Amino acid sequence: MKNQLKIIYPQTLMELSDLAKASPRLRKNLNFHADDAAQCHRLLNALEPGTYLQPHRHLNPNKDETMIVLSGRFGVLIFDDAGKVVDTVILAQENGNLALTLPVGMFHSTVALTTGSVFFESKAGPYAPLSDDEKASWAPAEGEPGCAAYLAKMLSCFPA
Repeated sequence: MKNQLKIIYPQTLMELSDLAKASPRLRKNLNFHADDAAQCHRLLNALEPGTYLQPHRHLNPNKDETMIVLSGRFGVLIFDDAGKVVDTVILAQENGNLALTLPVGMFHSTVALTTGSVFFESKAGPYAPLSDDEKASWAPAEGEPGCAAYLAKMLSCFPA
């Protein structure tokens, strides 16, 4: 319904996490924007350990990306243009790192460090698939050989 109040409850996070666990990609999102053409995209992203997000960047000058952790723990990696990790951040309520904004042009990826990890994401729409220039050429694309090894390399940046 177009004008329906949307409230995020703890049960919402648990149900979304359960859907992510059951998904072959180990992730699931819940959109609050009406469609891909919306000017502002607001969504929940549930990621489970083992999901792989190819490092990428957004080149559209309006596509800063904001993430707010709602449950679990995420490792966020920042890369230089050659693929070297230049910074890492753990988003988790217990450490006080609750949110971050990724500026346009910054290569990044996110890994789930615990089960039940959900974050709120906001960025400008409309949706456009990533261009080749926005995908990290130095990292495998999802489904390509080497994803598991590259994910293990990213996870090694966040020792337990």
